[in-house]
Amino acid sequence: LKVSAVGMGCWAIGGPFWHDGEPVGWGQVDDDESIRAIHKALELGVNFFDTADVYGCGHSERILGKALAGQRDTVVIATKFSHVFDEQTRVWTHDDGSPEYIRRACEASLKRLNTDVIDLYQFHAGSYDAALAPAVRDALEELAEAGKIRYYGWSTDHPDRARIFAEGPHCTAVQQRFNIFEGNAETLAVCEQHNLASINRGPLAMGLLTGKFSRDSSLPADDVRHDWNFKEGKVAGRLAQLEALREVLTRDGRTLAQAAIGWLWARSKNTIPIPGFKTVKQVEENAGAMRCGPLSEEQMKEIEQILGR
Repeated sequence: LKVSAVGMGCWAIGGPFWHDGEPVGWGQVDDDESIRAIHKALELGVNFFDTADVYGCGHSERILGKALAGQRDTVVIATKFSHVFDEQTRVWTHDDGSPEYIRRACEASLKRLNTDVIDLYQFHAGSYDAALAPAVRDALEELAEAGKIRYYGWSTDHPDRARIFAEGPHCTAVQQRFNIFEGNAETLAVCEQHNLASINRGPLAMGLLTGKFSRDSSLPADDVRHDWNFKEGKVAGRLAQLEALREVLTRDGRTLAQAAIGWLWARSKNTIPIPGFKTVKQVEENAGAMRCGPLSEEQMKEIEQILGR
């Protein structure tokens, strides 16, 4: 499957949902704006959309399916499974990696997405017992052979788990957290070794790399980032690092967000960043990174020097 150099991550457009009493969504969302944003992404050449059944407890899949009606043959849809949830209460309760559950979850996602096949089906439980992973992989192979999915992958930061899935004939991707501040180089190396796509979640460090936050920022109680401390600690430290990087990142006319995406492309040819969005404006900025391309070798070296790596 050929995908655009940047995809769109659909976590935020699912709206609020909870796990163990804590918010794991990105706050309130306007469904009409979400659909307009997806249409804008298509217009700008983005054909890859990554969601999960648990985002908004089914809501993100439903919105994506509605927005892509009539466009199915021109797009690549990725979704995820394993987080068991109640669609009415919007609560994610537990995980299930059993073959029986995988088959049920796949059928449910197909219905919500209004499609007869999922292009990339990804295991969402990143730290799942590695000893049980081959059974998950085998169940996904069966789904591929049955024509329910085209390919599969694992959303995990653990290289040992990535290697287990890489052995499967229909495994084409590993989704991992990766951005200027963080990422597992060994997991990325597994992708390069096995010629898998490294789909990068959190390419903008959950918004930090956009430059929109300051020491005075705060976030609503239903946002997964509600407890971020912008005045001290890790978040505050990264804000300071971003200020030190600002000139290097934006000297060629890019925005900070576009530079963060360009950094990933320069880091490895296997990377596919999937920045999240809630608005048309955010989609326009993120898709605009494709006009800029990867950061230069000089910029990459300067960034490493500034960050002391």
